[in-house]
Amino acid sequence: MNILITDDESIIRTGVRRTLEQAYPESSIHLAASADEAARILSQHSVDIVLTDILMPGIDGLEFMRLSRHKYPHIKWIVISAHSEFSYAQKAVQLGARDYLLKPIGKKRLLELIRQLAGELAEERSALKEGELLRGSLGYLREAMFQRLASGHDIGQLDIGALLERYSGFHLIMVRLESGTRDAGLEHFVVDNVFSELLKRSGDGFVISYDRNTLIGVAVLGSEDTLSGLMANLRGYLGRYLKIPFQLAHSGVIGEIREVPEMVQKLYRSMANPAEEKPCMPTMRVKGGSDNKAIEVALQYISAHYKEESLSLERIASVVFLNPVYFSQLFKQKTGQGFKDYLIGLRLEEARQLLRDSDLKLADIAERIGYHDMRHFTQVFRKRFHMTPTEYRQDKKNTVPGILNT
Repeated sequence: MNILITDDESIIRTGVRRTLEQAYPESSIHLAASADEAARILSQHSVDIVLTDILMPGIDGLEFMRLSRHKYPHIKWIVISAHSEFSYAQKAVQLGARDYLLKPIGKKRLLELIRQLAGELAEERSALKEGELLRGSLGYLREAMFQRLASGHDIGQLDIGALLERYSGFHLIMVRLESGTRDAGLEHFVVDNVFSELLKRSGDGFVISYDRNTLIGVAVLGSEDTLSGLMANLRGYLGRYLKIPFQLAHSGVIGEIREVPEMVQKLYRSMANPAEEKPCMPTMRVKGGSDNKAIEVALQYISAHYKEESLSLERIASVVFLNPVYFSQLFKQKTGQGFKDYLIGLRLEEARQLLRDSDLKLADIAERIGYHDMRHFTQVFRKRFHMTPTEYRQDKKNTVPGILNT
């Protein structure tokens, strides 16, 4: 059993390790003081259980857990914290944590929990079917083969017929981290996990590591629109988490798998020379993230859906893959308005136009702009324009066109 203890307090790390080594001397115990170190350990060892603190420098424990779930779905998570706030515990459970332990950690409770998880791991391993092992091996084989292709190495006599059938038409998407001389280990980990999850949501595909600063996604998508959405989401999501500049580039549809080496080189060259756009399609360098792009996508979505009653800040935040609280702050910073005020403004401008230029009933106008409760619509309208919709329409009829001051 391999256990990882992630906490920025040395006394906690060593104390928990000492307790677990005494109870489970055959286990391997790894220590990390940050999410960066923890990501490195996960990439190097097959970890079964992770105990993580919440408040750590850089990416916190809950965010690290969320980012890791896609690539390491088998891991059992235990969250430890000095804070008893319900919201922390609730978020931990939503993310799949098996328990939430408060500091100072009770030795008895810790050992009971580890004993329970060890039993579950033993049962899961014994129940693992041969077919599941085979599928996992094929996944590693697929990614290893693409990695060799991308690097220009020969794949020998390897039979890739099934692979060719599944990936008969795909895009290559390259992410390049501009880390300078620093180690981009955590950023590489973030890109791998975020990118893999987005590919799963958008269609089919997988991510390979090309070198220490470059990852390549093999994406099987339904349409160019899906590609545009994937690229926008990737920019927005990586811009939220990465603290270093990065670049993105993508190919057109590739129909022959042996075109991969040449296309990878073209994408790589386009990173060094952003003016070279074709045939790689646009290359984008993002410094410190892409918040502007996320808000641009959000505004386009709002413009297309503002008449829907169900439109909410949470829904828009999910479209651009941002935390709702962060999105709310970012939206106000970029637009000068809160989301709610911005949405009301769009709806009421549409209402004013309909009041001026149509004879629709007030209830119909309210419904057209997303208000199914006409009384609520009237209240919102009066608050914004200091008159009711009926008064506005009457005032419009009695005003010479072109000089109405609203």
